[in-house]
Amino acid sequence: MTIHFIAIGGSAMHNLALALAHKGYSITGSDDVIFEPSKSRLEAKGLLPSEFGWFPEKIHNELDAVVLGMHAKADNPELLKAQEIGVKIYSYPEFLYEQSKHKTRVVIGGSHGKTTITSMILHVLNYHDIAVDYMVGAQLDGFDRMVHLTEHNDFIVLEGDEYLSSPIDRRPKFHLYQPNIALLSGIAWDHINVFPTFENYEEQFQIFVDGIVTGGSITYNEEDEAVKRVVEATENTIRKFAYRTPDYHVKDGTTLLDTPEGEMPIEIFGKHNLNNLAGAKWILQQMGVDEEDFYEAISSFKGASKRMEKIAEGPDKVAFKDFAHSPSKVKATTEAVKEQFPKRKLIACLELHTYSSLNAEFLGEYKGALDAADEAVVFFSPKAVKIKQLKEVTTDQIYKALNRKDVTIYTEPEEFKNYLFKRNFDDCALLLMSSGNYGGLDFDQVKQLFK
Repeated sequence: MTIHFIAIGGSAMHNLALALAHKGYSITGSDDVIFEPSKSRLEAKGLLPSEFGWFPEKIHNELDAVVLGMHAKADNPELLKAQEIGVKIYSYPEFLYEQSKHKTRVVIGGSHGKTTITSMILHVLNYHDIAVDYMVGAQLDGFDRMVHLTEHNDFIVLEGDEYLSSPIDRRPKFHLYQPNIALLSGIAWDHINVFPTFENYEEQFQIFVDGIVTGGSITYNEEDEAVKRVVEATENTIRKFAYRTPDYHVKDGTTLLDTPEGEMPIEIFGKHNLNNLAGAKWILQQMGVDEEDFYEAISSFKGASKRMEKIAEGPDKVAFKDFAHSPSKVKATTEAVKEQFPKRKLIACLELHTYSSLNAEFLGEYKGALDAADEAVVFFSPKAVKIKQLKEVTTDQIYKALNRKDVTIYTEPEEFKNYLFKRNFDDCALLLMSSGNYGGLDFDQVKQLFK
């Protein structure tokens, strides 16, 4: 098949392009800008466009399909040409479903934890040499790509994102997968630019559960009230498996998980990650992996990229960076680091970077999110607020939202860098939480502070 990608440079899109090229498809693509690591990875496989921009002449009747990325606009010249001549147009999730409609689809959904749970499942399967197709939202150790597609594997494991499918398809991605086996980890309001109320947001998860294939299953976190409400409300004829956080304790900076064979040290930590682990175990049992094999494999799981990633460690100090940006993720991540290192001063730095986090009306959702930190720091760019055409965010609003007056707030990247590089981190744990990079922070330089 010959497939053209409109906006090939996206994190998800370029991985799908690489997967299809590996499968033997002929791939072309366009984009107006492509950043690293997508640029180098596409170039290495001969898929990088020769020049950036949109070229309607790339769309022709010899194409079997076009895959449309979210980065493209509805008036994209290549999209308009495809619509004009009648080339089949797929969104990213539509195409994944097309590739997996004859497989057993395992879909991991939830406002938080879905990348980690999907990564745990794939780690265990890879450890035991069990081959499956997959799509996950983070790069994993031992995996060449974030997407893998074959004709012969029986299962496909999909991270189920609730964000929109494409510029011309406003359905959440995970509505299109029609899972046989599904998991729901948690529901905490996010993406307010698309889902203006919590009720509207929660409704998307109800549609997800109602869309599970008849006779399929939902594995769900019974400690989350919204998840319980959604699962109990469904009239879908499916099996329901509840899970909760397993027993564990922390000793000398190591998390010990209680198992039928006794205490087992694990690499990951934090109540939220232990909860994720329990969900992954249930899913894997439905895929044929028994409990003993699960524990053997999961003990070596170090986490997904950018999720509680240890970037540096000295004799009495440690630094982590985490993708956490929504209120529930920030709270869980901050509490996890404090629990793991109770005797160290926890310095938690949060960048308000997304549309939701920079929305003055949404800020209140962060109440208590940094309570576990001994020292709380917030960085945001007033320029980003203007670019997103949002109302001005003030320092007083942030103080009030977080419900603590001792928060240090930076709005200039250089000031934040100066704070970091002049600080003594002895007997400290540094946590850098952001879906951005604090206006250009070099994390390699941060590592030098912990040697």
